[in-house]
Amino acid sequence: MSDMIQITIDGREIEAQPSQTILEAAQNKGVYIPRLCYMKGLIPHGSCRICTVMVNGRPQSACTTPVAPGQVVENNTDKLMALRKNIIEMLFVEGNHYCMYCEKSGNCELQALAYRFGIAAPKYPYLFPQRDVDASHRDVLIDRNRCILCGRCVRSSRDVDGKHVFEFVGRGPEKRVAINAEAKLSDTNLEVRDAAVEACPVGAILKKRVGYAVPVGQRMYDHEPIGSDVEAGAAK
Repeated sequence: MSDMIQITIDGREIEAQPSQTILEAAQNKGVYIPRLCYMKGLIPHGSCRICTVMVNGRPQSACTTPVAPGQVVENNTDKLMALRKNIIEMLFVEGNHYCMYCEKSGNCELQALAYRFGIAAPKYPYLFPQRDVDASHRDVLIDRNRCILCGRCVRSSRDVDGKHVFEFVGRGPEKRVAINAEAKLSDTNLEVRDAAVEACPVGAILKKRVGYAVPVGQRMYDHEPIGSDVEAGAAK
């Protein structure tokens, strides 16, 4: 226990292991820090910035910032909540998200965050980009209209599956997830059981023939807000 690090999160002193990030340390103590690009088992990416916290007065991504002795972390402030809400709203308008028709509805992390932050409709104008859908694969489809560029499929395919099926190409507004094939998803070595298929937090990568299998009322976020499991498991 002498190797544990003391940090403060929202005025609460907690102990953290030296190998942990701020997000991991907070989660271990029942403090939920919103996130989208973070996924347990993957190398943190820090791309979505929803997990931004103030560390000793400076903004840092909680998923990539390691704990250090004496850190003072602010997570639950009006300014940070407004920042996160703005990011979530921008993700909605930068894509084509029609939740009521999406197979991921009720199990979607982006949708669940919108509910948690009280977003009924984004305040920004919709961009309605032209994006393609590739349903050529026997068991999996990719709908880039819903992609939020979190990179979870890229890291899962590379680091867990060892296949490099997905990768980012382009820059700025032209950035997108590409596939390791000349043309179609069916030309890759992606398999339905791959970790990359399960990694998508939204409805961009979906298994075929399983849509709408879980009735409304029994889906992951139908009754409890996203992050409730973390808050319910607060370590004493």
